[in-house]
Amino acid sequence: MTIRTRIADFIDRPSFRNGIMAVILINAVALGLETSETVMAEAGGLILTIDRLCLAIFVLEIAAKLVARGPSFFRSGWNVFDFVIVAVAFIPSGQGFAVLRALRILRLLRVISVAPTLRRVVEGFVTALPGMGSVFLLMAVIFYIASVMATKLFSETFPEWFGSLGASAYSLFQIMTLESWSMGIVRPVMEVHPEAWLFFVPFILVTTFAVVNLVVGLIVNSMQDAHAQESNAATADYRVEVLQRLEAIETRLSPASGETSKAAVRD
Repeated sequence: MTIRTRIADFIDRPSFRNGIMAVILINAVALGLETSETVMAEAGGLILTIDRLCLAIFVLEIAAKLVARGPSFFRSGWNVFDFVIVAVAFIPSGQGFAVLRALRILRLLRVISVAPTLRRVVEGFVTALPGMGSVFLLMAVIFYIASVMATKLFSETFPEWFGSLGASAYSLFQIMTLESWSMGIVRPVMEVHPEAWLFFVPFILVTTFAVVNLVVGLIVNSMQDAHAQESNAATADYRVEVLQRLEAIETRLSPASGETSKAAVRD
């Protein structure tokens, strides 16, 4: 067995994957503690050492995968994702790049690539993006129409909420999320314009209860499809494994059967 095969077998073990997840969580806690001035004053050196050790482990993991997978490493989107997340840590923090130090917390996102259940959720979300694009386009058209109408109707009496197209769009977005929409915006508007409910109620019904639920439905369906594909792939792999074992058993039994038949002929 070659060294490359041994490394591949090692990194494919569940214990290795669980160990990497533990390091990710420890690193996330360390990065969170770095935001506390009190903690850093008492144990700043220890926390920075833990951060460097975690980064070293991540680098060794990526290096091991590169050795084991070779050029095929970059054919997996998750491997590229892990490579970029780890590479961010090596961007110099000086000369206007200090803000990039905050991106180190993105290492926590590696939990997604390590945990199969989280990976399935993300894959379902990515699969739903094309359909979501159509829904978001529909939402943009609805918002544009409603923003123009709201600006025309309420800009003179409520310029802080509907004085411009942008202000109207933001106010309508707040209404769509149902965040203080009634007492905060709609009821004050209705005190001046009693018929305003004829505009706001249909807007809420169309956006909040119809279009947004379309997005949720697309994501749920995509995750179910991703789960079904994963289950089918696992079943296919199991069938191949069973067939290979049967062929191996048949190969082992064939010589024995031939020797038995020859012995019977001699007798």
